[in-house]
Parts: sequence; structure tokens; C-alpha cells
Amino acid sequence: MDDCIFCKIVAGEIPAKKLYEDDDVIAFWDISPQAPVHFLVVPKKHIAGPSSVTEKDEQLIGKLIRVGGELARENNVEDGYRIIFNNGAKAGQVVFHVHMHILGGKDKPWPI
Repeated sequence: MDDCIFCKIVAGEIPAKKLYEDDDVIAFWDISPQAPVHFLVVPKKHIAGPSSVTEKDEQLIGKLIRVGGELARENNVEDGYRIIFNNGAKAGQVVFHVHMHILGGKDKPWPI
């Protein structure tokens, strides 16, 4: 998508502080962190949001979760972290490209 900030990050048009990248997935630090460890894991394929995931995307979304877990371990939050997907503006989705937040490094409770 031409106006999608995550597609621009994937294309290298906008810089990001990357943690991981392969042919399918990119992960980078959130620019407005809500926890001591807060990064995003994003598929390179543009999918508008969780409700737009199709059966063909199941393996890719599973990979997001696996990569997120590996990066949580590498960033020393494997003992407790949140995985968040927002779907739609009413849920707080701001960038309409499916992405997974990993937040860790502080104890619960966190705001929902």
C-alpha cells in the first residue's frame, strides 16, 4: 500500500530500529514505547488487520508469534510479556497493517 507506514519501513523508505528481519517478517522497536521492552513484529505482506487474515496467512501469523517469542527471550522478558494485536480504530489500531506488539519488562497490572 502506498500510504502504509509499515510497508514503507519494509521497503526501506522509512528507517526503523530493527531487531529482526527475514523474507517474511520484520521486527523493530516501537517509537512510543508503553513498557521497558516494546517492539512490533510485522509481516512484510500487507494485511490490513487481524480480521483480514485469511487461511492462506495462518502460517505467516504463526511465524509472527514464534519470532516475537524468540525476540522476547533475547531481550530478557521471557518470564512475562504481553502480546497484543489491535483490530480496528475502536480497538486502538492506528496503522492498518497487521502487527503484533510485544510488551514486557514490568509487572502487571497494565492498563487494558
